[in-house]
Amino acid sequence: MKGKITIIFMVILFGIAAVVSAQSGDASANAAVIVEKSRNRIDADTVSTRSRMVVTAKDGATSNRIIDQYSKDGPRGENRVVVEFRHSGNPANIINTRFLTIENQGATDDQWIFLPSAGKVRRIAASGGSGSFVETDLSYDDISSANRSSDLDTHRISREEEYRGKPCYVIESTPKNSSYQYSKMVQWIDKANSVNYKVELYDKRGTHVKTLEILELRDVQGRLSPMVTKMSTLTAGTSTTISVDRLEYDSPIPESVFTPRYLETGRP
Repeated sequence: MKGKITIIFMVILFGIAAVVSAQSGDASANAAVIVEKSRNRIDADTVSTRSRMVVTAKDGATSNRIIDQYSKDGPRGENRVVVEFRHSGNPANIINTRFLTIENQGATDDQWIFLPSAGKVRRIAASGGSGSFVETDLSYDDISSANRSSDLDTHRISREEEYRGKPCYVIESTPKNSSYQYSKMVQWIDKANSVNYKVELYDKRGTHVKTLEILELRDVQGRLSPMVTKMSTLTAGTSTTISVDRLEYDSPIPESVFTPRYLETGRP
């Protein structure tokens, strides 16, 4: 099975169909193909990671967390991701917080979160997508954007330019649904290897509010994988950096992990 796999908020896929579709002469179609190919770079059934998350406040103070993440496609090809907080310096009460997102193709994803302080699993409403994910610079929409279908946006190639010495397509993506948190996303995608190095996120007023960057890539099991990513909130002067310490492809993950029941118990 060819898996649709997520490392936190960065989708890594490999898409044969996207390569074939690139023969189209339509500029907007080609832009969509480039975005889809970027999200389909790596062939894997599952991904398991352990990462260090550093949240940096405006005054430079930092909070460190250890997170595990498991990703695996469902029976209909829908992407499923579980995130678990294993350790937290501050706030300490987020230890054992667990989050599950399941892709709904063409619709809002299903999301649940277990907060130890509440002692129960709660479903996250679609209207809560812009809320902060466990006091980080990521929103629930940002987490879901990892498996966001390219069909939900209109894409166009704005220009071509170098980014960190790499020739890139600069693609502007506009959500078709006005209820989405952002009004525009601008992406720098490597022309040679389809790596999405940077994404600028704009709010409803057209203000550039966040930037997502891949800071380090590494070959893992023959796959070029993002190892350090950073989300910066420009309007607040804060950032969240995630460094992957352990990454495994194709390791078995029990089906029961991707259920609200697992969020509550932490046991497959």
